[in-house]
Amino acid sequence: MENLKVLVVDDDMHIAELISLYLQKEGYKTKEVYSGDKVLDSFKSYLPDIILLDIMLPKKDGYEVCKEIRKISNVPIIMLTAKGEVFDKVLGLELGADDYIVKPFEPKELVARVKAVVRRYKENTDDTQSTIINYPNLEINQSTYLVKYYNKNLELPPKEFELLYFLASKPNRVFTREQLLDRIWGYEFIGDTRTVDVHIKRIREKIPNEDKWSIKTVWGVGYKFEVL
Repeated sequence: MENLKVLVVDDDMHIAELISLYLQKEGYKTKEVYSGDKVLDSFKSYLPDIILLDIMLPKKDGYEVCKEIRKISNVPIIMLTAKGEVFDKVLGLELGADDYIVKPFEPKELVARVKAVVRRYKENTDDTQSTIINYPNLEINQSTYLVKYYNKNLELPPKEFELLYFLASKPNRVFTREQLLDRIWGYEFIGDTRTVDVHIKRIREKIPNEDKWSIKTVWGVGYKFEVL
């Protein structure tokens, strides 16, 4: 994997070392961090290509760390936790995580998820199509992950941005929730369609529908970015 760098964050040193060993066998470089308050500094100095982030951490939990990272970077984040409740999954994804793995997990599954998330991230950032989409009072810039609404910059978590960009780049086409999960989170993502609904709801709260365009719910099917 071109010696990609992984920041492994887990308060259990043995688990962190085990994860690092699995990844190193696949050609990744790794750095381990065991406390939430050390992650941001390690991220800035190490500049990883992806972060594996445990939720239950001392000093700062994984949710807080995820929010901090998202303020400065769109680097892929996979959250690791022993918790499996839907609430925890949705919360992590709302904060900007790209995927979610529940412990205990198989090493092959972990490596497959890392490869898939990195591949999707590179596909999205290396896309050769126009990186700026313009509609009345709305500009979506893929290269900077910035949205301008009435000339004001809006901060959207990466998945909200990617979902908005994807729909807006294919106006008037209807996509099912399953298709959107596949395209934005990837087929390896283990989640339910409520994830899509939560993200659409949050986008609408920040960017209300306009007369010339809107994010429409197609009942019984999914969503589309409708342009009149």
